[in-house]
Amino acid sequence: MITEKKILVTGAAGFIGFHLARRLLETGHDIIGLDNLNEYYDVNLKKDRLAQLQECANFRFEKTDLADRCEMARVFAQYKPPLVVHLAAQAGVRYGFENPHAYADSNLVGFLNILEGCRHNPVEHLVYASSSSVYGANTNMPFSVHDNVDHPLSLYAATKKANELMAHSYSSLYGIPTTGLRFFTVYGPWGRPDMALFKFTKSILAGEPIDVYNHGRHKRDFTYIDDIIEGVIRVMQKAPVPDPSWSGQAPDPGTSFAPYRVYNIGNNRPVELLEFIKILEKNLGREAKMNMLPMQLGDVPETYAEIDDLARDAGFKPQTTVEEGIARFVEWYKGYYGGK
Repeated sequence: MITEKKILVTGAAGFIGFHLARRLLETGHDIIGLDNLNEYYDVNLKKDRLAQLQECANFRFEKTDLADRCEMARVFAQYKPPLVVHLAAQAGVRYGFENPHAYADSNLVGFLNILEGCRHNPVEHLVYASSSSVYGANTNMPFSVHDNVDHPLSLYAATKKANELMAHSYSSLYGIPTTGLRFFTVYGPWGRPDMALFKFTKSILAGEPIDVYNHGRHKRDFTYIDDIIEGVIRVMQKAPVPDPSWSGQAPDPGTSFAPYRVYNIGNNRPVELLEFIKILEKNLGREAKMNMLPMQLGDVPETYAEIDDLARDAGFKPQTTVEEGIARFVEWYKGYYGGK
């Protein structure tokens, strides 16, 4: 049970932030939701998510950009949240090819402003979103938080790795408990339109072909949104403490002498993309027209989360199968867009 009543959630109009804020509001927490409502994808979808949150009396919204140092300092000073869940970021791998500065502004400068807010205010625990993309060129499966992750394949991945390093420095210097969560291919209702499931569903229903990279052979550890939220909430309840067994002679990337941890949150069951599409076709009752293409620049052939640390420390493992998750997404998609 989370004892802190007041919680700051950044990216509250985003996919994961919306679901987390809604869940916390339902359990009686006072949520300060922060988002800049940028136009990286359909702003109307973000506004519709936000409208649901604003129906709750215990929700306050701050339309603020992470990179605005003065505004971020004001938010922390005004609300003094004891618990911060930082989910706002410039997402997406390929957008970095056309607008790399967006990643520096949001994911680096913005994250520094979050850390400074935690430093100068009584924050008891900072939980922040990292990504499975930090594993980059690693091919040893499943991906473990105890493995070195120094070979990112995209600017997005590099900024997420940088977030983990920045968090560690603040945990070490100022004793701020920080927990990084490496999310693995999150999907579900209210998802992001730039993600494969959303794009595939839209195109298949419109009778348009879908682009299938790596000829559909790559695998992803698709993780349903409800499992992600449960994992985040479990981790929020347990601020990390220094690991007494940590040694500088054999440094473990997953723990630290500081109050710092990173965890994978993934389904622990990789699924080949062609199988994923087959399940989607079944739920839509339509066959996909596929453009088979080679691997995209910055992409990886497989992701697979090792979640032993999460299971041990948080007492949780994701349970939702892709069959269940895709069915729920399709039901939501048809309901949401059927009236538009």
